[in-house]
Amino acid sequence: MAIGHTSSQMALRDPDIRLMLRVRDDDAAAFGELVERFQHRLIAVMHHLVGSADEAEDLAQEVFLRVYRTRKKYTPKAKFSTWLFTIANNLALNALRDRKRRPVLPLEVRDSGGFSTRPMEGLAPTCADPPAHNLQQQELAAVIRTALDGLNERQRMAIVLNKFEDMNYVDIADVMGLSAKAVKSLLSRARSKLRDALRGYIYMDGEMPQGEEDGAEDAKQ
Repeated sequence: MAIGHTSSQMALRDPDIRLMLRVRDDDAAAFGELVERFQHRLIAVMHHLVGSADEAEDLAQEVFLRVYRTRKKYTPKAKFSTWLFTIANNLALNALRDRKRRPVLPLEVRDSGGFSTRPMEGLAPTCADPPAHNLQQQELAAVIRTALDGLNERQRMAIVLNKFEDMNYVDIADVMGLSAKAVKSLLSRARSKLRDALRGYIYMDGEMPQGEEDGAEDAKQ
C-alpha cells in the first residue's frame, strides 16, 4: 500500500515515470515516446564517456533494450532520468573496462542518418562562419575531447552528468552509487583537471589565464 502510494505521488511529479508505468503495462506507443525523449541526450552522454559515436549508439540502444526487458519489474523509487542514467553508467563503465582488457583499433567516426549523435555538434562549423572561426571551433572541440579523456571514468561521468544533464550532487550520487559528499569531491578534482587542460581556451569559474589577465591590467593603465 505504501509503495503504491509513493509510486503514485512520484508519477504525479514526473511525466517520464508516468510514461514508464505505461511501458510496464505493455504500451508500445509509450515506449516509443520515451525513446524519442531521451535518445539524443543518452547518445550524447555515451559519446562523451566512450569517445566513439558508433559505440555510443550501440550502448544507448542497449540501455533502451534493458529498460524494455525489465519493464515488468519497474517500480519508481527515483526520477526516471536518474534510473535511466544509472543503467547507462553501468553499461559505459563495463564497455570502458572491456576496452582496457583487449586492444581496440580506433574506428573512423561516420555520419549516421536519423537523429544526431554528435555531442559537440554545437561547435560544428556552418557556411556562414569565416574559415578562421571554423578552425578555432574545431580546435576547441578537439581540446575539450582531449580534456575529458584525461579524466578517469568516475570523474568523467560526474562531469558529464553535471554539465550536460544538469544533475545536482544528490542525483549524480544516486546514479553512481556514491554519497553526495563523494560526488562533490569527485567534481572538484575533475574541474581542477579540466581547468588546467583548458587553460588558454576556456575561462572556467570566471577565471582568466594569467597572461591575458596581465594584459587586461596593462590596458587599464
